[in-house]
Amino acid sequence: MDDRIGKRFLQSSVGFGGSCFQKDILNLVYLCETYGLHECAQYWNQVIIMNDYQKKRFSQKMVAKMFNTVTGKKISILGFAFKKDTGDVRETPSMFIVRDLLLENANIHVYDPQVKREDMWTEMDYTCGVNTSNTPRLEESVTTATDAYSACEGAHALAILTEWDEFKELDYEKIYASMMKPAFVFDGRNILDHDKLREIGFEVHAIGKPDPLAFDDL
Repeated sequence: MDDRIGKRFLQSSVGFGGSCFQKDILNLVYLCETYGLHECAQYWNQVIIMNDYQKKRFSQKMVAKMFNTVTGKKISILGFAFKKDTGDVRETPSMFIVRDLLLENANIHVYDPQVKREDMWTEMDYTCGVNTSNTPRLEESVTTATDAYSACEGAHALAILTEWDEFKELDYEKIYASMMKPAFVFDGRNILDHDKLREIGFEVHAIGKPDPLAFDDL
């Protein structure tokens, strides 16, 4: 069996990205349609639809939890590559979150240890159609930070969108002290210790995890 099937890749997250997986699924859709397997084609196409929904749902949850508005608020995006240990941004879920937050007039600060700003803009233009020609104040609305701490300083919220190991080792007490209050964490990769973050004072929301503020019997 392909060792990519299992714990290495089948993990809950804000959504999958990369140039290969979606292309391979769409090839399955095409083959199924070619051989008259329409129900199978619909099944595999639904994977793409649900992946798009997952990304949209995440950005909508961010806005909803932050009192239904992020206009003018600083949002720290930790991770822009589609997976850790690479600078590859093709089809990365992060750019869809950034696009949605831009539409809500957020002030976005992005930190990724390997992604270059020019690569970020190239992919956002190619895949999302977001560029300086059709998005006023785009350059001013998105800042690329040199480290996670400066990205989070003064932020209303931080979102973990790539599972970089260094994000697990950050000093979150220091980050909390530097952020606006209430300070929100949206863990799109489920890599952080949520209980510890709540003890520090963060309001934490994660993929597939119940919100103790909404379910007080947990």
